[in-house]
Order: sequence, then structure tokens, then C-alpha cells
Amino acid sequence: MLWVLVALTLGWGFNWPMIKLALTEVPALSFRGVCVLGGAAGLFAVAAYARLPLRVPRGQWGRLLLIALFNITGWSLCTVYGIGYMSSGRAAILAFTMPLWGVLLSAWLLNERLSARRILGLCLGMAAMLLLLSNELRAVQAAPKGTLLMLCGALCWAIGTVLMKRYPVDLPVTSLTAWQLLLGGVPIYAGALAFELERLHPLTLWPAVALAYNVLVAFVICNWAWYKIVASVPVGVSSLSTLMIPVVGVFSGMLVLSERPHWQDYAALGLVLLALAPVMLPPGSIRALFKKS
Repeated sequence: MLWVLVALTLGWGFNWPMIKLALTEVPALSFRGVCVLGGAAGLFAVAAYARLPLRVPRGQWGRLLLIALFNITGWSLCTVYGIGYMSSGRAAILAFTMPLWGVLLSAWLLNERLSARRILGLCLGMAAMLLLLSNELRAVQAAPKGTLLMLCGALCWAIGTVLMKRYPVDLPVTSLTAWQLLLGGVPIYAGALAFELERLHPLTLWPAVALAYNVLVAFVICNWAWYKIVASVPVGVSSLSTLMIPVVGVFSGMLVLSERPHWQDYAALGLVLLALAPVMLPPGSIRALFKKS
């Protein structure tokens, strides 16, 4: 499971500046439509090659549509428009307030126990988010639409994740992810065809690379990795395991888009690593380490 988490962290973290880069030449709905449809096609191909079942069980279409509405439609639309108001690093930070909503919703709707370890991890992780935001408060206040959109996207993602646990669909992870992308993308495809068809044009090199990265890495590999984690561990743990992603997003924004990090970014990195330790390490391992020393 560790390699899945590493792939997810790097793939989704680096994706935030790639979204900004692609959106310089691709309209928002068309960009998301290509990503979602391409991701669905890739995962259906993988499922077919592996001979995984693709048929949705009778009586589970409703829950599948509901999950896709939050996980794909809500998340994709909110974030693709929200990122246009701010830097990619700040967008990643706001989007990944999702662990807060995920942990709280799982305690309410799934009766997952808020253990001391999870509360500690949550507090440290959210402290890192607040620290990263502290340097950007004026910019956030100047872009309330973007902030609201990113937070709504985070809430949609958290709701979708909890719904997957509360109303499971009896399909392998690859098949389930493919169906979510296909069904959740329908409003996005329709909007792109209705409003943006005349705005499409051939892309230059780097926006084309960014678009390809989004389809292959962010939507095929990372979506599969995320739902694999969700299927394997409690929502509280899977939510907190994403805390490293916005840190990667901040530093990749510096690398790709020349966005300059501040001391808060480096301090937040340490806080996130501390947040992950009580959640990801086996119970008693930290206590045992101190006893040995």
C-alpha cells in the first residue's frame, strides 16, 4: 500500500501546476471533459485486459450515479474553475482541506471512531494547511469565488468518499473508477460540446504535455490509486493520507510555474510529515521507538 500512496502523492501533487499550464490554451470544461473521458477509457481498457467484471450489479446504479456526482462532477467542476482565481499551490492547499471534511463526515455517517491518533494527525495536518494559507490571506480575500469553489470541491470529494463506504458498489476498484469517470463526466461532456466547441484549437507543446499528463497520470493512475486506498482502509485514514499532496503541489508549482515558496511552505512540510506518522505507523510503534532509545 505504501507504493500506491507514494504514486498518488507525487502524481496528484505535481498535477496542480500542470492543470494551470493546460488551462492556458484549453477551455475549462473541454479540459476536464478530455481528462475524465480519457481516464475512463484508459481504466476500462485496463479492466478489460485484466478480465475484470464490468457489469454494474442490479440495484446499484443509483448509488453509483450518486457517488460519481460528488466524486467526479462536483470535484472536477469546482476545482477547474477555482484554480483560475489563484496560484496552483494555493489551490492545492484549499482542495486538500478534504481530510478535515472526510474525517468529520466519516465519524458522523460511518461511526468511525475519532481515535487520539487520528485527531492528532488531523490537527497537525490542518495546522500545516493554515500555515500555508497564512501568507496568502490577502490573496484569498481578494478571490472569494476561487476560495469558495475550491472548498466546495473538497467537500464534494469528501462526501463522495464517505458515500463509497456507506453504499458500496460490488465492483473491482478499476471497474468502479472507470464507471465513476464515465458517468460523472456526462454533464461535463455536454457542457463542453454546448459552450466551448468553437474555442478549441491545436495546442502548443507544453500545454499538450500537461493535458496528456492529466489524462494518463492524474486520471488513470492516480484515480485508481486513490480508490484502491479508499477500498482498503477507513475513510479517516485514507483522507489523512492525502495531506502530503498539497505540499508537493506547492513545490511543483515553484518548479513548473516559478511560484515562489516562503518559510511557511517549509514549516508546513515538517508538520505534514508529523501528521502522517501517528496515522500511518502501526499502533504502538512510536511508543516502542522511544522505549528503545
